[in-house]
Amino acid sequence: MLDMVSLRIIEELSENARTPYMEIARKLNLSESAIRKRVENLQNDGVIKQYSLVVDHSKLGFGNIALVGVDVDSEYFFDVAKQLKKIDEVKYMASSTGDHMFMLKIWARDSEHLNEISNTIKHIEGVRRICPAIIKDTIKGTI
Repeated sequence: MLDMVSLRIIEELSENARTPYMEIARKLNLSESAIRKRVENLQNDGVIKQYSLVVDHSKLGFGNIALVGVDVDSEYFFDVAKQLKKIDEVKYMASSTGDHMFMLKIWARDSEHLNEISNTIKHIEGVRRICPAIIKDTIKGTI
């Protein structure tokens, strides 16, 4: 279990991974070296796995972001996973329980491009059904 200080450090870094340790130290009333040591421990323990970059997809020319559920025949699970990983526009992929075996986050330039990607996925051997949902607006978090 993590203590409140470690949880607050994670919270601060989640807001902005580039937050200087000195700034976090001031907020938590600790020394910069204490923050540095705690972050190092969180990394070594695998709590902090990586730091990432969040970009505005529309400024990169991707106007449509879709969450896509993919249903597959179970004997093709691993083959379909390999094929889905090869599609550049698939920016996130997870296996899941519930309604779909895979959940994807897809970046597409426009509706026509999303349709092309959907058709590519539909034609992978073992895919039974796809269920795309276009993201209209992000209410909380990042996509």
